[in-house]
Amino acid sequence: MHPAIRNKLILAVGVFCLLVPEGFAKDNAPPEGFVALFNGKNLSGWQGLVADPVKRAAMSPAQLKTAQQKADQQMRDHWTVVDGALRFDGDRHGGNLCTVKDYRNFELHIDWKILPGGDSGIYLRGAPQVQIWDPEHEPYWEMGADRGSGALWNNQKNARFPLVKADRTAGKWNTFHIKMVGENLSVTLNDQLVVDKVVMENYWERDKSIYATGPIELQNHGTVLWFKNIYLRELP
Repeated sequence: MHPAIRNKLILAVGVFCLLVPEGFAKDNAPPEGFVALFNGKNLSGWQGLVADPVKRAAMSPAQLKTAQQKADQQMRDHWTVVDGALRFDGDRHGGNLCTVKDYRNFELHIDWKILPGGDSGIYLRGAPQVQIWDPEHEPYWEMGADRGSGALWNNQKNARFPLVKADRTAGKWNTFHIKMVGENLSVTLNDQLVVDKVVMENYWERDKSIYATGPIELQNHGTVLWFKNIYLRELP
């Protein structure tokens, strides 16, 4: 190939890479063995959160149906799909977003983004939570935010904080890979191990183990949030 033609091709490829957003080729397209919990287009497979597991269990079918309808309307009012990502508008009254289906043992991949001062989390089997927050936001430091995201923040007896701080700067995309088997949880954040086979405790009923099954929830904590590339593989 003539050197001039080769140089033009290299330049063209370079320009293309600059124009294509990071992760474009893989957005909302699950790898082999995984299913996409979010299709990149709408809220199919998701619903608004109704109370906590204990309160839900105490509801009659009629009460649960009415409460679910209200929660779903809140979901539609505050959670939208923008450019292939789930976006929460930051209104604390918007409620959490949760999967319609319950899960037991699984691997979960999820990309997330917050703004400076952002705060959120991933509930597993309906229980809080793998913590998401801005480690550079000084008002959160007294709660341990300076140690980074990935904390099992509601643990009391078992390890609570991440092994390392692996967050990218607020405003950039981060990636969790979460593996839950039985009570044990492992988490990598941006390819760094931050939780290593730690028992996740039952926040709702401290005298019991974490529930055997439950939904995946995206927590609203009153700040603007984005999520995409939500892939799950169920394990034996």
